[in-house]
Amino acid sequence: MRNTVPLITTGDYATAGEMDTATRQEISFDDYVIVSCGTMVEELHYLRESGFLDARKVLFTAPGLHENQKELERQLTKQLANAARYAHKSIIVYGERCFLDPSNPYRDIDALLEEKAPGATRVRARSCIDMLADEQERNVISEGSKVYWLSPGWLTHWKKIFQGWDAAKANETFPMHDKAILLDPVGIFEQYSADRPEDILIFADWMGLEIQFYPISLDRFKSLLLQSISSQ
Repeated sequence: MRNTVPLITTGDYATAGEMDTATRQEISFDDYVIVSCGTMVEELHYLRESGFLDARKVLFTAPGLHENQKELERQLTKQLANAARYAHKSIIVYGERCFLDPSNPYRDIDALLEEKAPGATRVRARSCIDMLADEQERNVISEGSKVYWLSPGWLTHWKKIFQGWDAAKANETFPMHDKAILLDPVGIFEQYSADRPEDILIFADWMGLEIQFYPISLDRFKSLLLQSISSQ
């Protein structure tokens, strides 16, 4: 499987295809550091390899920390401080639903960023899934089924993301869905199917759901990153 960027642990949009090519070529992320949840490693690595993302540095928290809000705050705070060492501008790849202070329901991800990195810009999406396909596109893909959405990072890191879940919580969560769909912009499902098919079967068996994959582009994610630059 393709190597990924190493983990460093301790609204409306125009698609990239709709943007003028010359304009896109003039835009650079060179002045920025990206700070992201580790579930987006594959997508961000792909964008770096393709030449779209020339960020000065890409830093990650561990994947799946929305299940552990205190650890999420600790790691994100650390990586925001690290980002400031490399550049004055940063783009945060976290969704609005990823953090909520358990002791203060008004202290969400944007409040946290305002405290720790007031100059940072967060991509305007609700979650990592929403960064890949917005609600309208997901409604088309689902064809009326109730779907548990996955991304490449969820397939790769599901044991870490669902760490601490017991059988009761899994049985309460997954059976209310008709199936799981993996939104795949980087070809990871094909890689797993060829090299590690048993890993897909183990994950599907644990959820009690069929896992289907749906190939998509990274246009929405690109556009959200470009939008983050234009808002600064």
